[in-house]
Amino acid sequence: MPSAVSSPPQRESILRPYCVPWTRGSVATAAVAKAAPFRGEQNHKQVASVANPLVKHCVRLRLSSVYRRSCRRILLVGLIPILEMCSFEFSTIETLLLLDGIELPEELYGFSGNVVYVSAAVMKKVSGMQSVDSTEAIAIIHMPKYFRDLDSDQGGAVLDEWLGSAKRILVLDGIQDPGNLGTLIRSACAFRWDGVFLLPACCDPFNEKALRAARGASLQLPVVSGNWSDLHALMAKPDMKMLAGHPESSSNGSERTHVLSKELADSLMSESVCLVLGSEGNGLSAETLQACELVNIPMQGTFESLNVSVAGGIFLFMLQTKQQKMAER
Repeated sequence: MPSAVSSPPQRESILRPYCVPWTRGSVATAAVAKAAPFRGEQNHKQVASVANPLVKHCVRLRLSSVYRRSCRRILLVGLIPILEMCSFEFSTIETLLLLDGIELPEELYGFSGNVVYVSAAVMKKVSGMQSVDSTEAIAIIHMPKYFRDLDSDQGGAVLDEWLGSAKRILVLDGIQDPGNLGTLIRSACAFRWDGVFLLPACCDPFNEKALRAARGASLQLPVVSGNWSDLHALMAKPDMKMLAGHPESSSNGSERTHVLSKELADSLMSESVCLVLGSEGNGLSAETLQACELVNIPMQGTFESLNVSVAGGIFLFMLQTKQQKMAER
């Protein structure tokens, strides 16, 4: 069992140049192939009872955002997500739970932490699933040092320290669907944006569904949670453009809505951009509408809007910096 609270990460520049993809074929092969016997210096244990304290700890990690943040631990369910994470960050695993009869995959031979064999009943309890057919492994991992949950007394100073040199920041405004939030973080990582800022009412990026949708991106990309007052440090930057995705049909005419185009994207290549995306149900908050220039994606037909993760992917691709686009060639 880990200690209840881990020491906070040391402050440092956390901007990463790109996210590391995991080859899908390698993951699939590792997930179904018969692994070789154990190697390394793992500490092997056995847990068969759902009343075990480790089981209760894991369940709380899966269900409670507050508990996850207090412990600075995350529950990663499934062998494929675990192997995806190991492709870029191996040392974050604290404890690995394996279903009885499952051998350690070759990719995890170097793991030196706790390996706990668990019964099917325990695996079902911890994963929250009715079947263990696709749940061979669960990992307790350290919350990434790239995540920061701003307290009211920290304000924009910490945000400026962590993301002050960023050229492209994605801000999510009340995105409650974990699938959408995880997909947006994944797209931001894929298109080399520098970080993601979560405004109030967003779901937890370490929710199980959000983690699955992000495919490891939320463990690589700087993610900061705060409120609009925390963003003032970024808004004060002289070259920072505050943009918000907004359906043209819902504009009341009082604001000028720009059309997303190559010309607009080219004009912003050398500037810093903070892009805000809101939920489909509630749209953008009043603070966002007041602070940002609105941009819409031109569409034909009678559709009012796109799914936010689809629209976000278009925005994130179009609004890359010149260096980001050159890196893709």
